[in-house]
Amino acid sequence: MDSPFDLSGRVALVTGAGRGIGREVARTLASAGADVACVGSRLEAVAEAAADVTAPGRRAVPLVADVSDRPQVDEAVAGALKALGRIDILVNSAGIARHADADTMTDEGWQRVIDVNLNGTWWFCRAVGRHMLDRGSGAIVNIASMSGSIVNWPQAQAAYNASKAAVIHLTKSLASEWAARGVRVNCVSPGYIGTAMTEAGFRDHPDWGKVWLEMTPMGRMGTPADVANAVWYLASDAAAFATGTDLIVDGGYTVR
Repeated sequence: MDSPFDLSGRVALVTGAGRGIGREVARTLASAGADVACVGSRLEAVAEAAADVTAPGRRAVPLVADVSDRPQVDEAVAGALKALGRIDILVNSAGIARHADADTMTDEGWQRVIDVNLNGTWWFCRAVGRHMLDRGSGAIVNIASMSGSIVNWPQAQAAYNASKAAVIHLTKSLASEWAARGVRVNCVSPGYIGTAMTEAGFRDHPDWGKVWLEMTPMGRMGTPADVANAVWYLASDAAAFATGTDLIVDGGYTVR
């Protein structure tokens, strides 16, 4: 019996593939059989991610794009289609966080978070979604956050929280629109994951880190693999009847 998790013959495009969760997602999908277009902001980083993909014998293409720039998004999608022929899976993993009190946050700081986390996700969904809709099949997985459902404490991050709440609702909206046309749209909402961004928070604000762990019933940070495996499920035929799902992977943080 064939495994519903087998991605052999499929092509994925992963944003934020140069580091952290995105890089682990690219590696995981390749291990499951997919060829991968690795999109990121730095050539050296996405080239390394592409090398990870080719290690198990898959095809890969590194692509540089600022996800907050719509023409660069369209160019990256066109580059992936030219190099790999099709896109069956889209994973929007690129994201940033800014810790700033709401009353002192600059317009520029707010806009940058929204441009990367929300607009970048939207532009890739639209560009790749058109290709998938024309073919009548595809799976999109957006990386949202538990911060789209709860308000983190003690750090102030209104822009990040708002952007991730919007990603969750965008996911559900696209899922509703595109289900009858063969395209599934889901999201994964991680809790505190051991990436460079989170580890910087622990290092610079140890009092924050103490609270984060105390509020996580499992008592630890997650790993990029914890998130990547959830993405793998939603991207695969194992989730063939799942669309509009917000899969929370947070060690139990949001149950309290």
